Amino acid sequence: MSLPPLVPLSADVSVAPQLDESAMAALARAGFKSVINNRPDHEGGPGQPTSASLQLAAISAGLAYAHLPVSPAVQTADEIAQFRTLIDTLPKPLVAFCRTGTRSGKLFQAAQLA
Repeated sequence: MSLPPLVPLSADVSVAPQLDESAMAALARAGFKSVINNRPDHEGGPGQPTSASLQLAAISAGLAYAHLPVSPAVQTADEIAQFRTLIDTLPKPLVAFCRTGTRSGKLFQAAQLA
């Protein structure tokens, strides 16, 4: 996979739609240091990569990896605080992803206000 479509939200945080295992190496080649997965496993059915397989690919590519699964409809105050901690502590630049990138973008915006 080539570099996935990314939407920069700040100088060191971007969001993306669903990533697969091959995207991890492309992100590392592009200079990214970390990935945050905001999708629950199997949210999109059995064909969606699991967090475990994505984590293995990310680590193999030299990326830090975090899994913070959140609902597309509602992100709780606790989830927003956890996301804030991740963006404050993970190596940057980083990419957060979900099905379309919207959920991760909402988390980022909410975390800026937290």
